[in-house]
Amino acid sequence: MATSPLPIRDVLVIGAGQAGLAAGYHLQRAGLRYELLDANSRVGDSWRQRFDSLRLFTPRSYSALPGLAVPGDPQGFPGKDEIADYLERYAKHFALSIRPNTAVRSLETSGSNFRVTTGDGAQIESRAVVVATGAHQVPRIPAIATGFSGAVRQMPASDYRRPSSLPEGTVLVVGDGATGRQIALELAATRRVLLSVGRPRRVLPARVLGRSAFWWLDHLGLIRAPRDSWIARRMRSEDPFPGRHLTLPRLGEAGVNVTARLSAAEGSTAHFADGSATEIDALVWATGYRVNSDWLAIPAVKGPGGVFVQSRGVSPVAGVYFVGQSWQSTRASALLTGVGDDAAVVTAHIARHVSGQ
Repeated sequence: MATSPLPIRDVLVIGAGQAGLAAGYHLQRAGLRYELLDANSRVGDSWRQRFDSLRLFTPRSYSALPGLAVPGDPQGFPGKDEIADYLERYAKHFALSIRPNTAVRSLETSGSNFRVTTGDGAQIESRAVVVATGAHQVPRIPAIATGFSGAVRQMPASDYRRPSSLPEGTVLVVGDGATGRQIALELAATRRVLLSVGRPRRVLPARVLGRSAFWWLDHLGLIRAPRDSWIARRMRSEDPFPGRHLTLPRLGEAGVNVTARLSAAEGSTAHFADGSATEIDALVWATGYRVNSDWLAIPAVKGPGGVFVQSRGVSPVAGVYFVGQSWQSTRASALLTGVGDDAAVVTAHIARHVSGQ
């Protein structure tokens, strides 16, 4: 008996977070047959799983996807659950085609098309694929972590929800980006907290002359400066973020003990680059993320270490595209305010590819 052909879409979008939804919005407007595949049961779950007190650095006016504003005070800063509910509402508002509870096990070529195999073994083919898995995928845990004994409770920042997630005692937060500083500040109210810092960070005021920092970045042309421009290269090297309450002096005033870079681990003792050491009971790794591309069985779109190879969302393989990567084209590429711009550019490429141009 002949087997039935696999269902074929014009486009499969892997991931239904903010990047996937923005892609779906533009693909739908372009009249393409598409479907978003997402491992979560609800749209917005990737935001719901973040720590409870998280608030965005972008005000609501800079936290929206194309076509639908975030309700509330445009100058206010939304919390993570508010954004999760907004994304769910966005998907329903535009009736985007989404298949939830669908993890992708592999993506491979299939003749001139592409074949996705899902976690339950189902297979779907498409003429093009958009990888919209986001910039925060697998926590990057340094090898030094193995030097701590089992008596030290270790967790990546992605697993932290609230202070009760950690035992009583001394907590070390390693990584002083925005997330590490926010977590350290929250913990300092109930714990002895140490924050291990790395390279110098530039912290911007949340507001300047009554306007949000992102309003100024936008109107000065900085947030959408091309990634290869000199100002974008400088921003990438400095990686500034808003929030004067997160400067090291202000954190110190709030009870956070700022320490040097973590240099060694021995049992429950943390050693630092300045020669100091302290006993700790728990540790939060706020050391960033790495790409998970093990499922992507198309070698030409992966570089050393499995990083995705793309230029402004277009890969070296015709028909494979990306949306939502950090600095994909600008500082805004991985943010709610900018992901729609990249999705529009990628959709134009897809439309030409699908039509055979």
